Amino acid sequence: MIEPTLDIHLTDSDLDAALRSDARTGLTSTPKSLPPKWFYDARGSELFEAITALPEYYPTRTERALLERVVGEIARTAQAEVLVELGSGSAAKTRLLLSALLSEGPLKTYVPQDVSVSALRGAAQQVGAEFPSLAVHGVVSDFTDTLHNLPRGGRRMIAFLGGTIGNMVAAERAEFLGGIQQVLEPGEQLLLGAGLVTDPAILVPAYDDAAGVTAEFNRNVLHVLNSRLPADFDPDSFDHIAHWDADNEWIEMRLRATRAMTVTVADLDLTVDFAEGEQMRTEISAKFRVDGLTAELAAAGFDTEQVWTDSDDRFALVLAGRR
Repeated sequence: MIEPTLDIHLTDSDLDAALRSDARTGLTSTPKSLPPKWFYDARGSELFEAITALPEYYPTRTERALLERVVGEIARTAQAEVLVELGSGSAAKTRLLLSALLSEGPLKTYVPQDVSVSALRGAAQQVGAEFPSLAVHGVVSDFTDTLHNLPRGGRRMIAFLGGTIGNMVAAERAEFLGGIQQVLEPGEQLLLGAGLVTDPAILVPAYDDAAGVTAEFNRNVLHVLNSRLPADFDPDSFDHIAHWDADNEWIEMRLRATRAMTVTVADLDLTVDFAEGEQMRTEISAKFRVDGLTAELAAAGFDTEQVWTDSDDRFALVLAGRR
């Protein structure tokens, strides 16, 4: 086994500063909002793993089944020497890609990227043990603004899976995809996973399950603020809302105050008033149409090489080459 290496470009103090900035901006805006990345402390990660196993939550299992079906074709087409995965987490689905790329092509290095040092170190050790011929080079960073820290050398494919692209509005997606295009060399590739527009009767329950796990996940952002800032939110005084916005074609998750209240955020020296019934947005999950997605990639400087979808057209994997 080749001993994994880790580059750290994001420290705990950087994360604390980002949380303070996001909380101040979001809690003083009209309407209020918080970015979804703050769901994910240890408890939030556990809740999301539980969500992915729920009968209503089809995206994870649909993407995995699709990846299992087409991963050999992806590997043969890409011929990647380096696989970079943005937001790698536990790297569970990535093992499919790694196995196929090692079987079909010249893969030498895996570069997982994540904000969590502990998660990345654990995943790097596991992947290194499972694929001993592979060099694992972890990068601790925030993929939204530190793409330039990704290592260069070798023919790279960047994988951005899980439908996370949908957490960005159109302008953010354009900036993000443009940033990826700038760090890739001509001919290098992006493998993008994206949820597709489908029946709201299928979509909405995926974000508002009967067991209430997604509701707890949504409220977890308040626990994070209470723990880290600290604040004095009463999470039980907020209802979970999952709303399908047909105009924007996205699911919008919100927290709705069940009573009027004032919240104090100590680290920000801030008091925040909530009216009864007031809603705060915590996440969007945009869904795409294939033509629209490939148009966004083209505008960012990519040529779509192949699109794969599941049999129900609920999820897409897109392989695109940098011009």
